[in-house]
Amino acid sequence: MPQATTKLNAFPVFMRVEGEAVAIVGGGEEALAKARLIAQSSAVLHIIAKNAEPELLDFIAEAGANHVARAYDASQIEGAVMVFAASGDEELDRRVAADAHRLGIPVNAVDRPDLCDFFTPALVNRAPVAIAIGTEGAGPVLAQMLRGRIDRMLSPSLGALAALAASFRNAAERLPRGNVRRRFWSDFFGGAPARAVEAGAFSQAREAAADLLLSDAAVRGHIALVGAGPGAEDLLTLRAHRLLMEADVIVHDALVPEAVVAMGRRDAERLPVGKRKGCHTKSQAEINALLVELGREGKRVVRLKSGDPLVFGRAGEEMAALRDAGIDYEVVPGVTAAFAAAADFELPLTLRGVSSSMVFTTGHDLKGNSLPDWAKLAISGATVAVYMGRSVAAEVAGRLIEAGLSPDTAVAVVENASLTNRRRFHGTLADLPSLEARTDLSGPVMTIIGDAVAGANFERSEPLAARRHESAPVVAAEGVQP
Repeated sequence: MPQATTKLNAFPVFMRVEGEAVAIVGGGEEALAKARLIAQSSAVLHIIAKNAEPELLDFIAEAGANHVARAYDASQIEGAVMVFAASGDEELDRRVAADAHRLGIPVNAVDRPDLCDFFTPALVNRAPVAIAIGTEGAGPVLAQMLRGRIDRMLSPSLGALAALAASFRNAAERLPRGNVRRRFWSDFFGGAPARAVEAGAFSQAREAAADLLLSDAAVRGHIALVGAGPGAEDLLTLRAHRLLMEADVIVHDALVPEAVVAMGRRDAERLPVGKRKGCHTKSQAEINALLVELGREGKRVVRLKSGDPLVFGRAGEEMAALRDAGIDYEVVPGVTAAFAAAADFELPLTLRGVSSSMVFTTGHDLKGNSLPDWAKLAISGATVAVYMGRSVAAEVAGRLIEAGLSPDTAVAVVENASLTNRRRFHGTLADLPSLEARTDLSGPVMTIIGDAVAGANFERSEPLAARRHESAPVVAAEGVQP
């Protein structure tokens, strides 16, 4: 026996209002809120208020609404397709509702559900697409919260895409019914036309849709190289989330948390190709080949990379492989670990009068015989963000001090930046070698070095190393004198 469900007391519908009159009775905040809602439609708006507040008058002028600046009379709502009683005066609202009922016009009385024939929804507007959220008047704040969540999920270009789809409806109806027509619309809304509209290339979108109508070839795949951010799932970008929800396959690194991967479509295939220090499940060449293979199979793929794909993410090699194979791809930036670590420390990466430039590097950049060019920037005051540098911390410190950077330069270290289990440490460049010996750090570590680091908030951080005796060596690195 099917499980009983709670039935709606108000059935949602969409009413045609193009060119029709909608009347709002009231001159204050409640009337303004309803006017802003109705102004999103093509209705002819009549606002009936003898004494309208200045903000409402400004809205009337901007929206081109009709202002009836007289005391309310039932004749003023005749011919309207709907009426809003929004005066804030219970007696007047009841009178408006009674007149509307007598004239056979649906009425909504603000905050008086017993007088309402209909309830106004929280509206997500992507005209001609609209999503209305209602609670039958029980929880307007809840409806607004849901509206905010849904609004973030939907591409701002969805309305333009729907309008383009409408222009192809007649042509698509000439396709055979069933899988062929269904596949056309699936590729239209999830493929090249949708991507072109999102990029603002409307002529290209129209050409891509026309190509879909004429093409009998296999569906072209698409690879999105997506930045997963530093770990916290709520730092994922809206575009990244949308692509995850559309993906057939999610190819992800080991450092991407399961909570982020789980934000993808439930039935998407998940392929871990992760790399951790000393443990590579797939070589970069194998990952490149996998992405090309999936693209040739017509799959929509999200290549999910920790942080930003263009910052030490090997995206350059993957893009080159996809270009050489003729596979369509895009890059979606993410919050790189340096920014998350700085936020965890409330640390200004640039500071007026102290540091006006930044360097992103890995500790391995300092392992060669010659110092990289950016070492000069560090000495001149740039803030240096060191990725994946825990195992070579002593070498990093030693080489920078050898190059002339003061051992007293401030250092901030964050393990698991952005996550609830993050750990923060502070100290100086001279303390940095102690990082290499720590066995209690198992997560990814980000180190930030520079004079601007002194402006961080160290209240919730631990000392990087115990205070040194004056007679102790400053840095235990070859060729560096205390």
